[in-house]
Amino acid sequence: MSVRLEGDRVRLDGPCRVEDAEPLLMLLRADPRRAVDLTGAGPLHAAIVQVLLALRPPITGQPGDPFLRTWLIPLLTLA
Repeated sequence: MSVRLEGDRVRLDGPCRVEDAEPLLMLLRADPRRAVDLTGAGPLHAAIVQVLLALRPPITGQPGDPFLRTWLIPLLTLA
């Protein structure tokens, strides 16, 4: 599984598939103040992106994936 809870943040590692969307949603709903660390994130399934866009958790870390850095991070950090 690519989604795991580490202290007060949710860490996404490697490719995040559709089956990771539900655990991500549950972790973020359980505590809306949890940040999501994208440092180790690889390609994200659209379902993961939808959860992040819908819940707008604080985002930490810069992913190595250029697409995520260029397009997704700015979208998720818009006020």
